[in-house]
Amino acid sequence: MTITCFIRYQIDPFQRESFREYAENWGRIIPRCGGHLVGYFLPYEGTNDIAWGLIAFDSLASYEAYRNRLRSDPESRENFAMAQTKRFILREERTFVEVVGGTFGIPAGGTT
Repeated sequence: MTITCFIRYQIDPFQRESFREYAENWGRIIPRCGGHLVGYFLPYEGTNDIAWGLIAFDSLASYEAYRNRLRSDPESRENFAMAQTKRFILREERTFVEVVGGTFGIPAGGTT
């Protein structure tokens, strides 16, 4: 994958489980619509209102095609509507990043 869409969410910490449901739903939707889901992450310790989602693509064109498929996917539209209705996402920011070669996916003890 060439680029990763790094999504930073500010969430309502009292609706953590609603965000978990939202993220789990993307686990079915994103791959079906053409994104490589790296993962969604909830706060564990420390700051309790920041969560992340990482989705990889071959190019920005692939991302745009994915976004178009999301708009026509019924489960995707339902997931967005649930987030709007429950209002557990307070803010969302997207940044596109590229991996630095030789630094991603190296297991512990994997280099000498």
